[in-house]
Amino acid sequence: MPDEFPDYLDVDYTDGEGENPEDYPSLEDKIEKAIDVTRRGLEQYENPVVMWTGGKDSTLTLYFIKEVAERHDLDVPPAVFIDHYQHFQEIHDFVDRWADEWDLDVIYARNEDVGGYVDEHDLEPGDDIPVSELSEHNQHHVRDLLEYEEDTFPFLLDTYVGNHLLKTVALNDALEEYDVDGVISGVRWDEQEARADETFFSPRHDPDIYPPHDRIQPILQFDEAAVWDAFWHFVVPDTVEDYPDEGYVPQGYDDLPNGLSQQDTPVSPKYFEGFRSLGSEVSTEKSDEDPAWLQDMENTTERAGRAQDKEDLMERLRDLGYM
Repeated sequence: MPDEFPDYLDVDYTDGEGENPEDYPSLEDKIEKAIDVTRRGLEQYENPVVMWTGGKDSTLTLYFIKEVAERHDLDVPPAVFIDHYQHFQEIHDFVDRWADEWDLDVIYARNEDVGGYVDEHDLEPGDDIPVSELSEHNQHHVRDLLEYEEDTFPFLLDTYVGNHLLKTVALNDALEEYDVDGVISGVRWDEQEARADETFFSPRHDPDIYPPHDRIQPILQFDEAAVWDAFWHFVVPDTVEDYPDEGYVPQGYDDLPNGLSQQDTPVSPKYFEGFRSLGSEVSTEKSDEDPAWLQDMENTTERAGRAQDKEDLMERLRDLGYM
């Protein structure tokens, strides 16, 4: 392995060190930085991908990629969608709809060993899976990396073993298969404590843990409110025909302008329903009855609807390659 990874890269791994969203006070400041990081990412890496969950952060990141690629005659990289077998059906429908609308190449990353066992035995979320029934590859992750000693683990996404096998292993296997050198992701400093020290270009070079690659993170400087401001004043007006050029913040499903419907917007229907964070249909609940962007973001927690056992393990999971 060369001293520099890879030797054709010239990126500053300290860019963003010690910063927080307040260092980018206006929406324009945040957007300018996002465009700069996105352009450097698209120009520097030979085989980048963009992580796309169908959620607001990754879709905003994808918007910046599309805008920068068009402006500078660069290629839009493939999008990686981790299919962890416990998505809301609306998320699958949303990704299919906008992948077609935006002419995206989507890589569906799945842990097919676990998924195959689930299908073969008609398991439901929460049912136990014997570790001994897993492939040697997955058993290595469970026993050697996670140091998990139980004979079984529950088929649940938001647990230590479940999250690692269904998301991280699936992702790392895809990165290796497609020889990816840069992963563009939509993580933010304010979203979770384990992400607060991230930089705009973040190395993941330990070959014993994951296929060596870099993380390119253009929207670290956004907070939740700024993400929604960017959506309703830039993303939607720029991508939806007949949406007001100056932007418009809808109050719900029936408040979109010019006869448009929710399906016309690149905004997941789950956000209209009151979800602020999209995890799994098993362990994620809506935060309120109001749409996500109308909720009290200053006095409530964005990820309160997510299973907290997984949230508490975030730092350990990120050490193994979780986003």
